[in-house]
Amino acid sequence: MSKMHDVIVVGAGPVGLLCALDLARRGVRVCVLELEPSTTIDLRAGTFHPPTLEMLAPLGVTDAMLEIGMKVPIWQSRDLEEGLIAEWDMSILKDDTPYPFRLHLEQHRLTPILLEMLSKHDNAELLFSHEFLSLTQNADHVSVLAKHQDQESHLLAHWVIGADGGKSAVRKSVGIEFDGYTWPERYSVVSTTHDFSHLGYADNAYVSDPDQWVAFFRMPDKGPPGLWRMTIPVGQSYTDEEILDPKYANSVFQRVLKTPPEVQYPIVHQSVYRVHQRVANQFRRERVLLAGDSAHVNNPLGGFGLNSGIHDAMNLTEKLSRVVLGGESSALLDLYERQRKTVNMEYVQEISIKNKHNLEEADPQVRHERFAQLRKINASEALSREYLLVSSMINSIKKANSIS
Repeated sequence: MSKMHDVIVVGAGPVGLLCALDLARRGVRVCVLELEPSTTIDLRAGTFHPPTLEMLAPLGVTDAMLEIGMKVPIWQSRDLEEGLIAEWDMSILKDDTPYPFRLHLEQHRLTPILLEMLSKHDNAELLFSHEFLSLTQNADHVSVLAKHQDQESHLLAHWVIGADGGKSAVRKSVGIEFDGYTWPERYSVVSTTHDFSHLGYADNAYVSDPDQWVAFFRMPDKGPPGLWRMTIPVGQSYTDEEILDPKYANSVFQRVLKTPPEVQYPIVHQSVYRVHQRVANQFRRERVLLAGDSAHVNNPLGGFGLNSGIHDAMNLTEKLSRVVLGGESSALLDLYERQRKTVNMEYVQEISIKNKHNLEEADPQVRHERFAQLRKINASEALSREYLLVSSMINSIKKANSIS
């Protein structure tokens, strides 16, 4: 008969690995199932906010991230025609957090850190190339059907965490709906070695434009000077092949930076993907719990997605370990759902959608009023602090913790 795990985590992305690591360090017996043969490379997420760094610090993860990541204390709101609108200095938050900056670090450079730390725990097992197929659960445990090299097997656990992404097989297996919608445009991510700082761009800048906004991020890559990453929306008139042609990326750079067609930019990486705004209508169904993209997805403007998933993980593992090891009532896990679902609906979804609408606003009067408002906020330290408490996600954690 299969051995009984305390928890099975499905998905070895950063949220799944973090769930497993925090549970293991607390003494919970945990097993991770991952479809792929190793950790994967995802070049979308890469911004970590102050409360995320605070949560990861007790695990030793933050120190490891700081060694290879890039501190970004200043970010900008810009407009393609008007230029710089506001420059946000996060040092204003020095009394609110020990990490008054954004940290830029590619997601695929975080997962090896988590994997190495997890491998040091004897009570943790990680099974790559294992496909989750389905599950059944009763009052006492969950039985997971998985496939490895064409061989199916049942794994047993008292609890299962679905951290297997937006297309979550775990979520589908228990019939949880994923409410929301898909944006009509696709997003393209382009990386280049060209340095935009000499043009006045901060390491993170959001450039509004009614035709095609742009979000710039300088990422650490393998060391200085790093890579500049550009995220843009692309309409339905283009095929994926056209979007992934370096000519298209260069045309965007030329338009944004007002350079002639003969100026070419070195393209290191290109990708294209669909963007969704969805939230699961439940984060818990009996002994199955959802975290990260399995529970919610949103557009990337503001850098809320992965951060929110990490906040899920740390909230869930603290409560689940108390249920597993401390004998507390499983009703504690309903509090996880109330806290994290509420914050995602009222904060992550709402603000990420608002950020997108602000960047693409076409009405000149509305744009003028928005820029005036940003300049007014930026000119006041008190107003800037309040603005940054929201954009840094500090207020979202306060909101979650206030829910009982």
